Amino acid sequence: MAIFVHYLSILLISAVIFLLLRAYRLRRLRLPPGNLGLPFVGETLQLISAYKTENPEPFIDERAKRHGSVFTTHVFGEPTVFSADPETNRFILQNEGKLFECSYPGSISNLLGKHSLLLMKGNLHKRMHSLTMSFANSSIIKDQLLVDIDRLIRLNLDSWTDRILLMEAAKKVKRNNKSLVGLGPSRLSSESKMALLITFELAVKQLMSFDPGEWSESLRKQYVLVIEGFFTVPLPLFSATYRRAIKARREVAEALSRIVKERREEYEKGERKNDMLGALLGGEWDEDQLSNEQIVDFMVALLVAGYETTSTIMTLAVKFLTQTPLALAQL
Repeated sequence: MAIFVHYLSILLISAVIFLLLRAYRLRRLRLPPGNLGLPFVGETLQLISAYKTENPEPFIDERAKRHGSVFTTHVFGEPTVFSADPETNRFILQNEGKLFECSYPGSISNLLGKHSLLLMKGNLHKRMHSLTMSFANSSIIKDQLLVDIDRLIRLNLDSWTDRILLMEAAKKVKRNNKSLVGLGPSRLSSESKMALLITFELAVKQLMSFDPGEWSESLRKQYVLVIEGFFTVPLPLFSATYRRAIKARREVAEALSRIVKERREEYEKGERKNDMLGALLGGEWDEDQLSNEQIVDFMVALLVAGYETTSTIMTLAVKFLTQTPLALAQL
């Protein structure tokens, strides 16, 4: 019993010293006021809990009221400064690459891969970004992209019933698919599920020329698990969600690696396809060629970006147009 009390005392003293040192560091770095929360975990659990409710804003609102519109916290394994001030945000965005450098929490960067476009810097980032944007030029949109979008949307709309109730559909998703796609899954509706499906199918088509099928659906399910891992504590020992995300990321990378290997062999034989993978295999880079690992990481990030963000915007468009009859009539 005495030994237990002794070790407990050491643990408590260590925790107090840790918290004092962290508070000192917060003051020394002249960070905005705030609270770093628990050791290692910080306030991640509070943030995740808030975003799984119907109204996630109080996480920010409560802290902004207590500390000001710019405050410090600790989420996803890293000390983080939140800004709810429009002028501050505009200043940061206007000076990205000058006074500020874009970065992501470890939970996201570990899952995207070290060669991800989101983590690249310098000339290679500019080249890869230009390549990505080149696939959105007018001729490609007219000749290929819009045709695929129209076909996939019609295919998915045919599976809808005559009437979709947004709120009831959202509640149904909340009950049956609590972990559908990371931040805010409880607010997904049938429309957003269609949006998720369409955007993923379209991204796969543009990247690798694959039509919807069992392979793409299997890949999409693994992507859902990867995205869930973005918004959790990046400690596999404590987070089953993060462990699943790491495992799913490996499976996604293996599936894409097989495709890249096959396409590289076809490319060397003179077989070319007009998609993003073909451009990556045939591009002229500072080094001789992009490795298979670099291409896989690049594709992982593009699929995540196109899948998550576009589907969210599509869902919000349905929501706000439904709530604004005049705008809907004008459209």
